[in-house]
Amino acid sequence: MNRQQLGSVAKAIVARQKGVLAADESGRTIRKRFESVKVEATEENRRRYREILFTTDGIERYIGGVILFEETLRQTTRDGTPFAELLSSRGILPGIKVDKGAVALALHPGERITEGLDGLRERLLEYRELGAKFAKWRAVLDSDERDVPSACGIRANTHALARYAALCQELGIVPIVEPEVLMDGAHTIERCEELTSRVLEAVFIELDAHGVFLEGMLLKPNMVIAGLKCERQAPVQEVANATLRCMSRHVPAAVPGLVFLSGGQSAEDATDHLNAMNAMGPWPWQISFSFGRALQAPVLAAWRGREDNLAAAQRILLRRCELNGLARDGKYARSLEGAP
Repeated sequence: MNRQQLGSVAKAIVARQKGVLAADESGRTIRKRFESVKVEATEENRRRYREILFTTDGIERYIGGVILFEETLRQTTRDGTPFAELLSSRGILPGIKVDKGAVALALHPGERITEGLDGLRERLLEYRELGAKFAKWRAVLDSDERDVPSACGIRANTHALARYAALCQELGIVPIVEPEVLMDGAHTIERCEELTSRVLEAVFIELDAHGVFLEGMLLKPNMVIAGLKCERQAPVQEVANATLRCMSRHVPAAVPGLVFLSGGQSAEDATDHLNAMNAMGPWPWQISFSFGRALQAPVLAAWRGREDNLAAAQRILLRRCELNGLARDGKYARSLEGAP
């Protein structure tokens, strides 16, 4: 393990005003998103859409890293340049989603466990050869008002996260550790804070037990937010307060950055919450983002599979990146939405 190299890469991803573009949608997920704008999810359309994202002028000012799906890591631009090479030439670090998705956890109804540890060392070696500098593993933790997630569900998922992170660091790859308490359902913000606290406590116990170098990793947590079906949706400042209270209690200062997921929030809400947290700083970690839909949804809606929409789609992506860059400094405002 080269600790200096791991630390340098982790810090570069969350350098000032920068965050992560999550472009690691599985085939099933991107098919759903394409269907929403009536675009056929062919391999060429998937490749072309990612090319539009990665060739947008100016995003390197706000994007420190891009998480790729395995298919995308192997794809190229129209002129034959591998996407990882293209991103690296622009100062953007290429990363790779390495988990194989969540399946039902045996004997625990309503809970899931993420798979993908089998053969991971060999896959990481290959991804490293293809240019990946960091990786991501997502643990999915459903929530309800009963006993989900259980202690077993939390322990199983956090143990897998730690094994993944240790393997990454052994091979010189920075791990992004993503324990996501889903915002589906009707749970309150208080319930989300309770669950997120339990999960994060377990995450860092496991990371410590596996010898993971905290300075050479990033954490991708959920924001502390009420479930989508909850009658009361907390205002922006309450979300920021609850989220940072939770992080302060459970995330060691040695971790270079928190790259928050958007988790189904609108683009505007995710940026608003990110901004509010940064406006409360400084904090021991960089408060950054790792957004998928919150960056891409407006872009996909503008593109709709039409080449004559390419310029408009790229302008929208650059603007959303710029707005999140402002939020990294606590300088975003809703009034900026729609402004050139």
